[in-house]
Amino acid sequence: MVHIINHRIFWLLLAILIGLVKSSSPASETLTLDELKKTGILNSVLRTQIPSDVKAENLSPELDLFHNSIQSILEAHCVSCHGPKKAKARFRVDTLDPNLFEGEDVDWWVEVQAVLTNGEMPPPEDSELIDKDRVKVIDWLSGEIRKASLARRAGAGHTSFRRMTRYEYNYALQDILGFARNFARDLPPEAHSEDGFQNSSEVLKMSVTQLETYRNIARNALLRATVMGEKPPVLYWSVPMARRSQRDWDKQEAQFEKARNELQAKPLELKKEIARLDAQFKKPGGGIYFMDLKTGRKVPHSWNYHRAEYALKPTLSQPIEPGPLDKVAVISSGRHSKLIIEMGDQLPDQGILRVRVRASAVNVEANRNPSMQLEFGWQASNEGRALLLVSDNDYSISSEPKFYQWDVPLGDIYPRNTVRGTSALGSMPSPSEHIRIVNSSASKGDIQIDYVEIATPVYDVWPPESHNRIFIESPNSENEERYAQEILNTFMPRAWRRPVSDNEINKKLKLFKIIRGTCDTFEEAVIEVLATILSSPNFIYVTTEAEEENPGKNSNNLFLSDYEIASRLAIFLWCSIPDDELLRLASEGQLRDKNILVKEVKRMLDDPRAERFSQHFVHQWLDMQLLDFLKPGKGLSPTQKQAMLQEPVQFFREILSNNESVLNFIHADYSMLNERLASYYGIGGVFGNHFRRVKLTQGFKRGGLMTQAGLLAMNASGEDSNPLKRGIWMLESLLNDPPPPPPPAVPEIDLADPEIAKMTLKERIADHRNHAACMSCHKKIDPWGIAFENYDAFGRWRDKINGNPVDATSTLFNDDILNGMDGLKRFLLSNRQDQFVMALTHKLSSYGLGRPLTFADSAGVEKIAAQVRLDGDGLETLILKFATSNLFLSK
Repeated sequence: MVHIINHRIFWLLLAILIGLVKSSSPASETLTLDELKKTGILNSVLRTQIPSDVKAENLSPELDLFHNSIQSILEAHCVSCHGPKKAKARFRVDTLDPNLFEGEDVDWWVEVQAVLTNGEMPPPEDSELIDKDRVKVIDWLSGEIRKASLARRAGAGHTSFRRMTRYEYNYALQDILGFARNFARDLPPEAHSEDGFQNSSEVLKMSVTQLETYRNIARNALLRATVMGEKPPVLYWSVPMARRSQRDWDKQEAQFEKARNELQAKPLELKKEIARLDAQFKKPGGGIYFMDLKTGRKVPHSWNYHRAEYALKPTLSQPIEPGPLDKVAVISSGRHSKLIIEMGDQLPDQGILRVRVRASAVNVEANRNPSMQLEFGWQASNEGRALLLVSDNDYSISSEPKFYQWDVPLGDIYPRNTVRGTSALGSMPSPSEHIRIVNSSASKGDIQIDYVEIATPVYDVWPPESHNRIFIESPNSENEERYAQEILNTFMPRAWRRPVSDNEINKKLKLFKIIRGTCDTFEEAVIEVLATILSSPNFIYVTTEAEEENPGKNSNNLFLSDYEIASRLAIFLWCSIPDDELLRLASEGQLRDKNILVKEVKRMLDDPRAERFSQHFVHQWLDMQLLDFLKPGKGLSPTQKQAMLQEPVQFFREILSNNESVLNFIHADYSMLNERLASYYGIGGVFGNHFRRVKLTQGFKRGGLMTQAGLLAMNASGEDSNPLKRGIWMLESLLNDPPPPPPPAVPEIDLADPEIAKMTLKERIADHRNHAACMSCHKKIDPWGIAFENYDAFGRWRDKINGNPVDATSTLFNDDILNGMDGLKRFLLSNRQDQFVMALTHKLSSYGLGRPLTFADSAGVEKIAAQVRLDGDGLETLILKFATSNLFLSK
């Protein structure tokens, strides 16, 4: 039996009410896709049937209506295939318990309601179910499902008891300690639930060994956040390009000197040779090279790791910034154009590595500023090496020289040189480390650099702010016990997201006293105690308040307390813990006020931390781990794949920030692109590595999620398209309508058969579908997947395959024809708007609650979706309706 809510609930009464008309009607064909959004909205059933608030105790099943009217319709049209004589799909409709309030057949009734609403059953060739009877059954079922869901919801809450995911734990540590680091890299990645989410209580269990790992992570994070002793001295590398390139200029000067020595007795020949060399050294360079602006001479950039010959020595004195210099490095665009500055083995383990580069753009076309990235690397030997991108964003370089700065946490760079500290500088394997300055531009354009300055470890404030967050200012700082208690009083409520009792504080204070005797300093003892707080279930688990500390709490109360609401909001929208403002409102009991709750959700969405929500929800909703594992290769570069990973997230953010219609996920008249992705799609006039909104011309082959190259590529074979994978992905992710799993012993397509080998892909699928074991699944999947056929294995548009025109037409179960991607979008916008909004509401609810949804949640999901449809289908509207719903505010 398929999980209850994973299948379609209350879908598309619209199709019934308008007589299951063809989506490809002449009227719909003349409308644009944006116009179809508007006409589809007018026919929405969800917008006209918002469920009313009815008390659960007033609800009861309408069994008389079933026995007097519904049962006879089912017997006449369903029992012949799903009855005592024949039970297709191992399903019998005649034995289903019509009491959805108490019976055990709710799963099957939901399935019956879904296939009737979508017009999938009964098959036209087996039975002619008239629209009047179909509507009668669906009306009864829809009402019974809604009422039974409310009744079951009122009977008991649902546990979201789970630990934080790896990324949530990392963000929580970042927010509580006040600085960004990758604390949780040693934790294993989470599995995905049946709904595709990593934050589901289904998969977030805890083992004894994990608890020890959490304590070690917490302790190391606290050590990074705090400092001991005096401020460490700063090392400086002052690197004018004349210094970095001296070896290369010396090689060039040696050629002049050789000519002088060999031709000193032949002045005319010497003059000619000097002129030849001078002209040779002034020829246009490529890749990366150094240039003397006075003479115009150029010399190639060189570097090798042997014996750390290129390592530059630091000083303890801050260098004086030089004026404009004549010798510069020129970095052309291209993956291998990188300026290497080697710093030896003196970089510390912790602290900020500050890199300042004075750069300007040269040799660029109009409106095309080159972009610059920073990498950190080392090469100990031929086998041992690493190169890591350490800049979060690319700098767009202007034509006027100016400084660009990166602050890189050394403690976050992993792996560091494995022989650092064990092998002497100048010996092999080499312990040296270096940075690489990269021209990351997609289009032509050079970056000119005349000066680089490196400093580490940099602390702009000492002690750093992260230290002062823990070791707060206090007049009692000399009284260790009182000071420790003050630290605990500040730290524990923030970490545990609720008030803490005197008993809890005293337990930790007692632990401090025991540990203090084993530690050299007060700070060390405090860190050990705080590590136990950050490895406690009170921090690691997303759960309700501890009953011990809330003895008056009614355990039968299904609604969350204010502190629980604060925690659920923070984990939903920030993947983290509540901030001080959320906790203040919780302490004042204001978060159950709907107006205040709406303001808080809007404030949280405007906060930069909300980008975490976009990143992780979109990645999990669209099952983008498939794209994570896609290897760049023929026709796909690493930089293009990186852009493809960002496109769905950037698109989601754009829709959210403008509260645009969620129907834009099906089709939009714009895309979010940077230069690499625009070039991949054949769109001109987009320059730079940053994403921006790009208007699409009428009839262009993009717009919406289904035409994004990364999502298409991850659902292909790597060699060609894969209609089966693309159809299943669309049904699961966008319509929440997963097909049944394939039966055992399904025959594979035999490519060794010459008759099959010469078929087109569409013909092979049709041949495969004709097998009896394959028909039921493929009839549901294939038409959707074939509509994607104009997109190749890497999501590029194609009109022909092997010289033959692409055939992307397919026929649905009800004889509707999908004419490629345009036809697919038209069908969804005409006939499946309600289903898509319900599906997205379901996915968002499952993610926001951190658990699988059940039948008891279905009425709540339907109500949220109906409100969203009535209020304009905005994505922000959906989030606000969900966050203020009884579904979100109850257990």
